[in-house]
Amino acid sequence: MNLKRKILAGVIAIAGTNHALGQPEVIPEYQKNSTWYIEGQKNVKAKNKLARKVGAAKNVILFVGDGMGVSTVTAARILEGQLKGMQGEENNLSFDMFPWTGLAKTYNVDAQTPDSAGTMTAMMTGVKTDVGVIGVDARVERGDCSSVPGTELTTALELAEMARKATGIVSTARITHATPAAAYAKSADRNWEDDSDMPQEAIDQGCIDIATQLVEFENLLEARYPWADVDGIDVIFGGGRRHFLPKDETYNIEKPFGSGAEGDRTDGRDLTAEWVEAHPYGKFVVDQAGFDAIRPRKHSQVLGLFNESHMQYEADRKNDILGEPSIVEMTTKAIDILKHNENGYFLTVESGRIDHAHHAGNASGALVDTIVFAQAIEAAVKKANMKDTLIIVTADHSHVFTIAGYAKRGNNILGKVVAVGNTEPQLAADGLPYTTLGYTNGRGFADFGLETDSDAIYGSDPFSGRVDLTSIDTQQQGYHQETLVPLSSETHAGEDIAIYGKGPGAHGVLGTNEQNVVFHVMNQAGNLVQAALKGQSEKGRFGAEPASDVATLTDF
Repeated sequence: MNLKRKILAGVIAIAGTNHALGQPEVIPEYQKNSTWYIEGQKNVKAKNKLARKVGAAKNVILFVGDGMGVSTVTAARILEGQLKGMQGEENNLSFDMFPWTGLAKTYNVDAQTPDSAGTMTAMMTGVKTDVGVIGVDARVERGDCSSVPGTELTTALELAEMARKATGIVSTARITHATPAAAYAKSADRNWEDDSDMPQEAIDQGCIDIATQLVEFENLLEARYPWADVDGIDVIFGGGRRHFLPKDETYNIEKPFGSGAEGDRTDGRDLTAEWVEAHPYGKFVVDQAGFDAIRPRKHSQVLGLFNESHMQYEADRKNDILGEPSIVEMTTKAIDILKHNENGYFLTVESGRIDHAHHAGNASGALVDTIVFAQAIEAAVKKANMKDTLIIVTADHSHVFTIAGYAKRGNNILGKVVAVGNTEPQLAADGLPYTTLGYTNGRGFADFGLETDSDAIYGSDPFSGRVDLTSIDTQQQGYHQETLVPLSSETHAGEDIAIYGKGPGAHGVLGTNEQNVVFHVMNQAGNLVQAALKGQSEKGRFGAEPASDVATLTDF
C-alpha cells in the first residue's frame, strides 16, 4: 500500500480494537499512552472532589480568543467600561463572571513561545505538539508529508461527530487557519491551506491540503475509522474562500473581474461546489444577506465563507463589500442550528482577529474585537441550556502587549499616561509623553487617524523608538503603539493564559494546567470518548453492548 492510500484509507492500527470487548477504539493507543494524555486525565480526575456536583454536559462550547492574553482581557474590560461611561476598571467582561478560573501553560513541545497550531492541537486532542503542525503529535517532522502516518490525533470535534452530536466551527479568521483547522485537519504544516501552498513532493506523497480536508471531512474520518458512520460538520462559518476556489477569475465572488483571480487553487477544483453537491439539503452562503436567509430548522448543514481571506476586523466590518455577519451573529446562529440534535452538540468559536491586530501593533483593533468576542460569549450563555452545557473560554497564547505607567483611575486606556493628581500627560525621562498601552516588539508607531483596518500598517516600514505624541490622538482607531524592538510583525508571548469555565464539569479548569488539559475537561464533562463508541454501537456499526461495557473503555 503506497503512502497516499495509507493517508486516504487510514492505518488500521489507528482505529485500533479493544480485543477484550471486541470493540474499536476511538483514541489511538499512542495518543492514549502519551504522557500528555495520561497526565491530563489525572489532572481533571483529581479535581472532581472539589465540585459538589459533577454533571454531564450534553453540549460543549469552546471559545478561543486568539492571542487574548491576560493583559488583553484587562485592557478590553477597561475599554468596554469606559465606553459605557464608567471609569472602566470596575467593569467585567461577560466571562469574567464565570465561576471557575484557572491558568494554562502554553509552550509547545519544541518552543518556549508557542504558535496557534500547536496550542489549539493541544486543546483539541489532549496532547501537546510542535510549532506549526496541526492534529498530529510531536513525532511528525514539520513539512515532511511522509512523517504524518501514525501520528494523527483524534479531536474533540471528531469524537462528537462519532457520538452523533451536531458539530460546528466558527472563526473570524480563515476557516483553514491554524486555530479552526486544528478541530478537523491533520497536517505536517499549518501553511498547507490549499494545494498551491504545498510542495509538489507532499502532493505526490498523498498529503491533502487543509481546505480539502474540511470538505472531505466525513469521508476522511470514516477512512481512519472504518466502523464509523458520521454525517460531517454541520456549521462552518468563517473566512478563507480563496482556498476553496480555483485560480480562475470566472469563479470570483467578491473580487471584481479583471483584477485577478480570487481563488488560489491550482488543481482546478471548486470545493464550494463539491460541498454543495455532497450536501443537497445544505446551504452555502458568502454574505450578510445569505447569512440572514439561513433558517435553523430548515438548513441543518451550512457553509459560510464570508471573505476571500480573513473576515474583517470588527471596527472595519462595515466596509466589507458584500457584508459580513458579526461573531455574535455567527455564534447565535450556530447554536440555533446545532441545538436541534437530540444528542447535543460540540461548537468551537474563535475570535481570530484579536491576534492579527496585535501583530499589527494596533491595540484598539485587538480590544474592540475582544469586547465583541465577550458579547458573543454572553449571547451563547443566554441561548444555551446551561444545565447541560459546558462553556470554556480561553486563549491559545498571549502577546507582548503591556499595560504600564502609573495612570490614574479612569484614565482612558487608549490614552497617554496621566498620573494621580494631574490633568496633563506624564513625561518620560526624554521629556515626551507616553501611552499606557504598548508593545515590546513589532512594527512600531504609526498614526492613521480614523483608519479602521489594523493591517494598514503593513504598507510602511517598521519603526522603533520614541515619538513626540503631544499633538497625536492616541485614542483613535488608527493609532499604532510605539515599540522597543523593530520587527516585521509583533510576536506572541510565552506567559500563561487564563481559562474560564461555566456549566457541568467546568471545575476542571482550576489551577495552573498544561494547556492540553482543556481537552480532558471537555472529554470528562461531555463523556466524549464513551459517547463516540455508544453512538456507533447503537447504530449497529459494530457488535457491542452500548451501555456499561462501553463506558469502561477508557480510564475515566
